[in-house]
Amino acid sequence: MSTYTSTLGGERHRFDSLARLLAAASPERSGDRLAGLAPSSARERVAARWALAEVPLAAFLTEPVVPYETDDVTRLILDTHDPVAFAPVAGMTVGELREWLLSEAADAEALAAVSPGLTPEMVAAVSKLMGNADLVAVARKVRVVTAFRSTIGLPGRLATRLQPNHPTDDPAGVAAALLDGLLLGSGDAVIGINPATDSPRAVRDLLELLDGVITRYAIPTQSCVLCHVTTSVDLMERGAPVDLVFQSIAGTQAANASFGVTLGLLDEAYEAARGLDRGTVGKNVMYFETGQGSALSAGAHHGVDQQTVEARAYAVARRYDPLLVNTVVGFIGPEYLYDGRQILRAALEDHFCGKLLGLPMGLDICYTNHADADDDDVATMLTMLGVAGASFVICTPGGDDIMLNYQSASYHDALYLREVLGLRPAPEFEAWLGSIGLLDERGAIREVTAHPLTDIGRELAA
Repeated sequence: MSTYTSTLGGERHRFDSLARLLAAASPERSGDRLAGLAPSSARERVAARWALAEVPLAAFLTEPVVPYETDDVTRLILDTHDPVAFAPVAGMTVGELREWLLSEAADAEALAAVSPGLTPEMVAAVSKLMGNADLVAVARKVRVVTAFRSTIGLPGRLATRLQPNHPTDDPAGVAAALLDGLLLGSGDAVIGINPATDSPRAVRDLLELLDGVITRYAIPTQSCVLCHVTTSVDLMERGAPVDLVFQSIAGTQAANASFGVTLGLLDEAYEAARGLDRGTVGKNVMYFETGQGSALSAGAHHGVDQQTVEARAYAVARRYDPLLVNTVVGFIGPEYLYDGRQILRAALEDHFCGKLLGLPMGLDICYTNHADADDDDVATMLTMLGVAGASFVICTPGGDDIMLNYQSASYHDALYLREVLGLRPAPEFEAWLGSIGLLDERGAIREVTAHPLTDIGRELAA
């Protein structure tokens, strides 16, 4: 194990492992303090960043932050590393990688080519040397396009997940939130419900409800009920209309075990969903959620800072070529991201790292009610992530999820972002909105007081 040193203002700082150096270089966040990993002072943080800038990228291939022998995520990262893709940056240090990423030479094609050669630890490391504007500038250049019934990630587009959750999975309540979202142009990334229970019967009822609406109104989107992956596998075997397989994932084997999931289980679910062949314009069938702090909350972080562990989860995600990946950035609570400033920084880091690793990255721009954050923080995050080129955002009625009891972006927030940044929905969904009369001559959502879609609410309420 290597030792890293830096001298700042005549004071010598020593970091006894790469994991310790990464943690000390991290921006301030409450989760690292909770774990005892935060630097002791701002001076130590700056010294760590000086030292980290001089670390060769190749060092991350020989000094894993979580042991290879005991962690299947580490084995996945190193065993699938692409040395040919890595070759153009193989001689660089972390600091030199930052300079290259910000240069004109690192255009969309160059970034896509090098992506398979970058490990999560490399991109986490370089993010720690970057300001918020740097993270936006680089992420904006990356293009990741995926498809199922709609195409996600094209230039000039912003998709949304319509999230019609209900505390009791009541069909009428779900229908009201679903109708609200569709009439406001939301749902092109996915119509995704967090069920109140993981009961296979309840999940199947919701799947059939969504499939019926999508089929009847020929909506070019996909549905997902965010149950455990084992429930999805069981329901696929029983003929349920599963479009996307969902799973929360994390950056260590032990953290994934706390979710009741293994790579082998994800392999099985991926093959089963691909076999259904329910997509029309593409075959990306997986949907993953992540979030800084999940490994720490499970006691499974192995002494690695929460942002680096989060980036490692993206190695799990990219194994399955997913349609969607999002970080629920402020959902875990202020123990891990204390306030709006920390949540914003984490959102930009996660989006940058995910896209640089080749993922179709979106966000649940959110906070819990006991965090030091408010709706202005959501607006700031939403705007910055829109500029950074997020593939999609999650939207809830009024920005208030009454089932999960947290605050997120609203359907109206998505309309704001599309308008001020000149963004449009996924092309297939945009054409559908036009065909049913919900777009005006400018391509904006038309205000309506009555529409055939309102039948959804009436029928399900009955």
